[in-house]
Amino acid sequence: MDRKGDDDIWLIKFYAPWCSLCKQLDPVWHQIGSELRSLGSPVQVGKSDATVCTGLAKEFRVRSYPAILMLKKNVKYNYSGPRTKEGILDFANRVGGPLVRSLSSLQLFHHAMGRHDVMFVYVGATSQLKENFTSAAEELIVHTFFFSASRDALPKAVSLSSFPAVLVFKDGTYFTYNEGHDGDLRTWISRERFPNFFHIDSYSLYMMGETDKLVLLALMEEKLQSEASVRFKSLVETVARDHREAYGRSFYFGFMEDSAYINGLVMGEVSVPSFIVVNLSTDSYFLPPVAVETEQQLLDFLDGVLDGSVESRGGNDVLQRIRRFVYDAKTALMVCPCPLSSDLSSISVPLMSVLHLVVQPVFIHAPVFGCFLVGFPVVLVSVFFVLCCKTRPSSAEDDFATATVALSTPSLQRRKKLTEKKSN
Repeated sequence: MDRKGDDDIWLIKFYAPWCSLCKQLDPVWHQIGSELRSLGSPVQVGKSDATVCTGLAKEFRVRSYPAILMLKKNVKYNYSGPRTKEGILDFANRVGGPLVRSLSSLQLFHHAMGRHDVMFVYVGATSQLKENFTSAAEELIVHTFFFSASRDALPKAVSLSSFPAVLVFKDGTYFTYNEGHDGDLRTWISRERFPNFFHIDSYSLYMMGETDKLVLLALMEEKLQSEASVRFKSLVETVARDHREAYGRSFYFGFMEDSAYINGLVMGEVSVPSFIVVNLSTDSYFLPPVAVETEQQLLDFLDGVLDGSVESRGGNDVLQRIRRFVYDAKTALMVCPCPLSSDLSSISVPLMSVLHLVVQPVFIHAPVFGCFLVGFPVVLVSVFFVLCCKTRPSSAEDDFATATVALSTPSLQRRKKLTEKKSN
């Protein structure tokens, strides 16, 4: 990667030659570069081998591979979304453009609404609220889009009681920011940047942990969804739509078709379909104490979570962290294609923690190298024991030595008798 002027905008991928995910991303990365060039984007695309350019990787605090970030006016923006062409392009277009984009007409407003599920809009002239809005955009542009518009550029259905104002458009409607009710503007934007109800994956669920809100999930099968799964999903959607005022400040709502992330959270297999409330800020979760079949029963479950009558499970205390380290390490070794994993079931907790932190990422990104990493020390230890065994006398040599001593004993006794006779 060639670094040019401070005004240049770079989209950079840091990789390692042994990383399998980095190799899988290579063709996508070339497509991203070609598409941005064809669109005339100011974003330049590059990549850097972190094992060679160690100083550059250290400067940008690269800790995992592939790491994707954007440099814009000496500001670094990390991308932590899915490694897909669409996700990375959306990130590049969002961060590479203006922090706050202007909507000068109703036509442009409808065009933006058609492209974005969630968008924040400032309406009004220059003010302290606008400065706060721009400041929030500098930090949160990696997650969502920010716009400014005049009152004439908004649909007539949008009603504003005062100016200036900040609005969020999502779920086919809009909500107005109220400092007295909603608190800090940046915190409010961070909370509202997700749709009210949507399909939640492990990445978005992880990102929700930054907002301190709880998440109500309907867990469903990935394929061939049952009638019960569809009913559970419908119940959550109904509560999200009809009871937003009562629960929207405390909960996100959605459904999840891949329960692997939840299995890791609860350290076991969750039943599907089912309901669960998760708190990503504390790694805790809540399960309904009784079967939930109706909307009222689901509301009672949410009330119990809020008032503390429903037991909180999990957490991030020391004991839970140790248990999670052990669970993650065992899970990583169980899926390892290397046959040595079956010999590591009795490893102590501290070593399992090291395996969780070191070996698991290697197995994920480079399974062959991971097996070598575990197998090579085992081979060395085996060779050492073999050499030690060879230096010890064999059982045949022991028998020969014993026989020699036994045969020599009578002759020694006869010599002793002759010596006594001579002395007499």
